[in-house]
Amino acid sequence: MTTIDLNSDLGEGFGAWTMGDDEAMLDVVSSANIACGAHAGDPSIMLATCRAAAERGVTVGAHVAYRDLVGFGRRPVQVTPDELYADVVHQLGALVATARVAGTAVRYVKPHGALYNTACADPVQAEVVARAVADVDPTLTLLALPGSELLRAATDRGLRAVGEAFADRAYEPDGSLVSRSRPGAVLHDPDVIAERVLRMVTDGTVTAVDGSEVPVGADSVCVHGDTPDAVAMARAIRALLTRNRVAVAPFA
Repeated sequence: MTTIDLNSDLGEGFGAWTMGDDEAMLDVVSSANIACGAHAGDPSIMLATCRAAAERGVTVGAHVAYRDLVGFGRRPVQVTPDELYADVVHQLGALVATARVAGTAVRYVKPHGALYNTACADPVQAEVVARAVADVDPTLTLLALPGSELLRAATDRGLRAVGEAFADRAYEPDGSLVSRSRPGAVLHDPDVIAERVLRMVTDGTVTAVDGSEVPVGADSVCVHGDTPDAVAMARAIRALLTRNRVAVAPFA
């Protein structure tokens, strides 16, 4: 039977402000990318989200980012390699301790937003992120776009590198994601998205914005927790996968 991981970005509130329906998403996904306080999340939210994931047997990953609460980590940030290294180490350390107290453990790392996009394309930032992860815990997995600089750097550092696809994002012909600043970058129809994910998993391809077919060799599929109707999307994806004998299980 084919197996695929479903991951989602969770714990992305801050203080009294909430983002998405984490409780409902945790009932559907198999892996949770938990914000570590840089782009979103605070100590209370991190602990509550880790506890909720542990109760459901959902695998925990660290969703590290540029320090940019105002921009939700989606704006480019000028940062030196030493600063970025320290930021990643700091965020990982915080979530590792939080997960341990919650009765679970951090199994993988997935950068968020602008850091994800930059590290996937820029070998310098890719190397810094991979080095920071390896120095904290060399048994951690790094999750990112297939064929990216980030996964290459992970492999060079001796880390397990796992490719992911995106359920609710449009693709460029080169396999990168369409910028959120462009119309149509984020998809919304749960049934269309579910069929798209089934094709990604069974055929290993996705249709790009120009109509070309792009290979997506991925072991995990992301459904963004902050996308409107994210829970409906995740439920539709899991239901369709189940009907087609595709098992949902964590990669880590």
